Amino acid sequence: MNFLKSWRSRLGLFLAVMGPGIVTAFADNDAGGIATYSAAGAKYGYSMLFIMLVGIVFLTIAQEMSARTGAVTGRGLADLIREVFGVKWTFFAMAILIIANLGTTASEFSGIATSFEIFGISKYFSVPISALLIWWLVLNSSYEKIEKIFLALCLTFFSYIISGFMVDPPWGEVFAATIRPTFSGDTAFLLLAVGVIGTTITPWGQFYIQSAVVDKGITAKDYRLTRWDVYIGSFFTGLIAFFIIVATAATLHVNGISIETAKDAALALEPLAGRYASLLFGFGLLGASMLAAFILPLSTAYAVCEAFGFEHGISKSYEEAPVFFGLYTVLIALGAGMVLWPGLSLYKVMLASQVINGILLPPILIFMALIASNQNLMGEYANSKAYNGVVWFITFLLIGLTLLLLVSTFL
Repeated sequence: MNFLKSWRSRLGLFLAVMGPGIVTAFADNDAGGIATYSAAGAKYGYSMLFIMLVGIVFLTIAQEMSARTGAVTGRGLADLIREVFGVKWTFFAMAILIIANLGTTASEFSGIATSFEIFGISKYFSVPISALLIWWLVLNSSYEKIEKIFLALCLTFFSYIISGFMVDPPWGEVFAATIRPTFSGDTAFLLLAVGVIGTTITPWGQFYIQSAVVDKGITAKDYRLTRWDVYIGSFFTGLIAFFIIVATAATLHVNGISIETAKDAALALEPLAGRYASLLFGFGLLGASMLAAFILPLSTAYAVCEAFGFEHGISKSYEEAPVFFGLYTVLIALGAGMVLWPGLSLYKVMLASQVINGILLPPILIFMALIASNQNLMGEYANSKAYNGVVWFITFLLIGLTLLLLVSTFL
């Protein structure tokens, strides 16, 4: 009886702190991420599954470090960057983050437009309505209420798991490819491999999870449960990515069909796997794009307000945090407006935002590692020497991959 009561108590505590890790990890599988995983499966089949697995391991470590720092210090990443590294570095990080997140926000509204077009609804109707709905919900909800909406949107990702089972792949071959390291010197393979890892770990994700942990009031004593929140979120993020690659590899790759966008993947699935598989793929894209369209502007508003000392937080009113909600409103309006602007190439906007994110990620990872290792800030929760070794290995590996991606992109 005591065991059952203790188990219920622990479950209740976990449900109370659950959210930031799961929401941030799921939001990493945004419209651009789905397009990247779909292209990887269509072009290289199951051989990208191992690369995806490596990316999820990297994501787990980065998210854990950010969540731990937020819980222990009670402060967001931008706030700590300003304190430890000074105003100039903070201004650089914020300027790049705003530009990158604006482009990425536009790509999320592009994903919303694309998913509705699959169902026969024009973007000139779907995008303004979605933008107004997202804006209204954030301005009129507390953190607890809006987080429930985020968690509900996370459930839409499971449509990809259903699609993966519907195409009936050769599971023996799939699982063998997942644990078998595969690499190629081919430039296209290398770029897509870097893209698979890069779309999994994003600068905005590190800012958002730390801010969300602080906004929710999670402290060091709750951290053990928050860590499980991060682990569970990362696991399901990897699971969704796994099934996206499997679904496209089992249908598009075996039939020699190449794609560039998530819409291409959804439409191409219909004649090969049936209309329901195609619709499920489109439904997943809608949920992913809606979730990321909420999160991207929020992560930017959190970071900028933390960096320069403005009041911030979803639970505050517009009068209490005018800069926070004002910046959020501007990003929503510009992101949706770019999608509706005639003649603007959203593919180029998405590509530019990925390049800028690539430039921003290495210094953000360095900032995170140095802050999480700072005994004065973190005390007993600072990175151990062994953990630091793993973190710095991943950081320099990602820096190398980022530089390779940038050089290859410009060439």
